Amino acid sequence: MRLPAVVLLTALSLAAQTGFDAKQADRFAQFALDCVHKQYPNKIAHSLNSDADVKPPRELTPAFYGCYDWHSSVHGHWLLVRSLRLFPGGAFAPAARAALGQSLTPGNIAREVDYLVAEGRSSFERPYGLGWLLQLSAELKEWDDPEARKWHGALEPLAKAAVARVSAWLPKLQHPVRTGEHNNTAFGLGLMLDYARSSGEAEFGKLLAGRVRDYYLKDRACPITYEPSGEDFVSPCLAEADVMRRVLSKAEFVVWFRAFLRHIPLEPTPVSDFSDGKLGHLAGLNLSRAWMLEGIVSVLGSGGDRSRMLELSGRLRATGLESIRSEQYEGGHWLGSFAVYLVSGRGLN
Repeated sequence: MRLPAVVLLTALSLAAQTGFDAKQADRFAQFALDCVHKQYPNKIAHSLNSDADVKPPRELTPAFYGCYDWHSSVHGHWLLVRSLRLFPGGAFAPAARAALGQSLTPGNIAREVDYLVAEGRSSFERPYGLGWLLQLSAELKEWDDPEARKWHGALEPLAKAAVARVSAWLPKLQHPVRTGEHNNTAFGLGLMLDYARSSGEAEFGKLLAGRVRDYYLKDRACPITYEPSGEDFVSPCLAEADVMRRVLSKAEFVVWFRAFLRHIPLEPTPVSDFSDGKLGHLAGLNLSRAWMLEGIVSVLGSGGDRSRMLELSGRLRATGLESIRSEQYEGGHWLGSFAVYLVSGRGLN
């Protein structure tokens, strides 16, 4: 099948259009390299079933223990894979390949699966971390590289466990979660939908698309003027529109979007204290708003609204990229992933 090559050519084209170059890739890759195997500080959401579960993160989840928390470690690994695909000859490439080879082994992933499926962990990293895990799997699958194929094979049992976990959960989730943080349903489902389509998981994709329609098709007049909450890194309104453009036809989406968001009165959001990890979320909000607007615009036709959204996306992009600093670990450990998702055009299919 030729799809991976086509996807890569599209990604390279998008990277060129957005100004993403090897120097920028090296800078962001360094964020991930500095943290994917950094054990502490570490913040874990860990359910203990006995004294035997009192262990350091590197033993509990030996593939994804760095970068402060599990989900950030996962998308830190995704950042390395994405950057290697686009810039295989980058200065960061040898260190990135070594880091991925250290983490993505069959033994490490087997222990990750054991951790995920253990009693009392049904909500572990659901949906945000599991969405990024599936995004990592998709990135590896799309990459025509011998080591990538090996890493994808190693990761596959954990991806399958994640699909099973989400497939059991979604039919029971009667209402979507509309916050601006990790448990936002629309954001996670968007990552998962892209995985399902890239990986040929037709039944999983059908489930995801059906639940997106169930949750959001009747929504009108999203209260975007209420945004942001003080610790958001996702816009609930834009995340919903960004996932809906993945499941509706262009004609359906245009009609739906006009009723859902007539105006987008947003401005870049300043961050008052980067040393506070929660307040630092707002830097990520600028980045995710930028890529969601680009995704929405990619479906809308021409017109004044489209031009205004692109102009706003550009200002959000500039503010978000300018705010990324490595000296504040609690903020810097994850923002590189959001930056690369944006500047490499990952969400634009």
